[in-house]
Amino acid sequence: MRATASFFFPLFLISLVAALSGCGRRETPVTEGIRTRTLLVGNSAEPADLDPHLAEAYTDQILLVALHEGLTVLDERTSRPLPGVAESWETSADGLTWTFRLRAGARWSNGDTVTAHDFVFSFRRLLSPALGASLSYMFWPVRGAEDFNAGKLADFAAVGVSAPDDRTLRLELTRPVPHLAALAAHSSWLPVHRPTLEKFDSVAKRGGAWTRPGNHVGNGPFTLMEWRPNARLVVARNPQHRENAANRLERVVFLPVEKAEVEELNFRAGQMHLTFAVPASKVETYRRESPQTLRVDPLLNVTYMNFNVTRPPLDNPKVRRALALAIDREAISRAVFQGTRAAASSFTPPDCGGYNARARITTDVDAARALLAEAGFPAGRGLPVFPVQVQNDSTYPRIMEAIQAMWLKELGVRSTIEPFEQKTWVQNQQSKQHVIGLMGWTGDYPDPLTFLGLFRGDGGNNWTGWASAAYDQLITETERTADAAQRLELFQRAEALLLQEVPVTPLVFGSRTYLIHPSVRGWEPSPLGLHRFQLIELRD
Repeated sequence: MRATASFFFPLFLISLVAALSGCGRRETPVTEGIRTRTLLVGNSAEPADLDPHLAEAYTDQILLVALHEGLTVLDERTSRPLPGVAESWETSADGLTWTFRLRAGARWSNGDTVTAHDFVFSFRRLLSPALGASLSYMFWPVRGAEDFNAGKLADFAAVGVSAPDDRTLRLELTRPVPHLAALAAHSSWLPVHRPTLEKFDSVAKRGGAWTRPGNHVGNGPFTLMEWRPNARLVVARNPQHRENAANRLERVVFLPVEKAEVEELNFRAGQMHLTFAVPASKVETYRRESPQTLRVDPLLNVTYMNFNVTRPPLDNPKVRRALALAIDREAISRAVFQGTRAAASSFTPPDCGGYNARARITTDVDAARALLAEAGFPAGRGLPVFPVQVQNDSTYPRIMEAIQAMWLKELGVRSTIEPFEQKTWVQNQQSKQHVIGLMGWTGDYPDPLTFLGLFRGDGGNNWTGWASAAYDQLITETERTADAAQRLELFQRAEALLLQEVPVTPLVFGSRTYLIHPSVRGWEPSPLGLHRFQLIELRD
């Protein structure tokens, strides 16, 4: 899900370096970064929010794991939960009670002790109806959490969250959740510092000043040092964090560069150690001429088309399915991504928590034409022009240009492309101020529920307007089923229904294709796309 005006500062530096090239050798920001232990990272988009309970974009979550730490953290390579603020945890025999034991020396960046009561406060805030956190559903497995979030339960003491003492946190669930330790690492579960939020009147409000430099108090390995909108966000090593002595970086500078082409120029000019992406047109060149700087890592992600089913004629599943069947996903994989992203015939990526979807959506132009005719729009006659909202980056417009041509050629369907900066693009789809949108989703944990759970009728990230009682029942059953094989079979049925009804249609599966400077050590491939920056080192 994972931004704003184009990033200008590095381009200025490129021009300056060029102008001074005749005046002797100049230390580039990359070289200076190695010397000062400052990592320069492309992060694609300007942060929409550094409030962990409100941040929705994947690029915001990348920042949050530097500034906050949850009960657990995730190992990059395996996505397995490791101790975070909690040094250990245990579950009851029936799987309904989880007890976390917090570290004795956990500290906020201002020196306050992190206690179990901080987590109780944070979870209550996340679930507060007044806050309206769209990711509050991540906490719904806890007894009473969903009812409290919906305003049906007023007394938070009735929710299954308690702190018997400063170092013990107890969660009581409505059903077993085997992956709860991994879920506890998610940004929505991150703790916030109560005195700071109260100081800035942000307990139940959005957009508070508590997330600004000088105000922010976190418990992560880094602290917020500087935030210049549309230019840079800088975090500095947190001396209060338990891993501070082992942290080989002094600072991380996040650069909100939307365009991969600009990032690639900046990388070659010595402005960045890591890019967020690389232009597809440059992939073959790097494969041939500089393979040591090109990385293509697996990513548990899908790019998809989101139909607003409340807007006729997209309220007709035959029209939606016709549009989906006319898309050549293999062609998009080749032309837009140079084969670095696989064509997606299911919504859930392959090998997601041991799940591989049987249901498929493939290219079938004849079936698409027949469906349009059955819906009363033979050869596209009578259909409106479909506006499609995309993020104004280097990828989404190109995907939609390809689909635009396919629809026109095969179905006679016309469409327009509407680019937006990330914040507006997301907000428009949240509020259903769109007809069709292109979106991406990166898994929060390695399980099909993180993908298929999106489309519950009341889901906070279901931005399609589609609701199906049969689908909701299947997803609910997966949450109540202890038998692993039976649970995966329920997901198979749910995915088949989703692909048949087509409120969304998958396009390509994710990969992280980017450039990395040889000085960066310890940067592991991460299927969930998140990294613990305190483990990274810069060396010549």
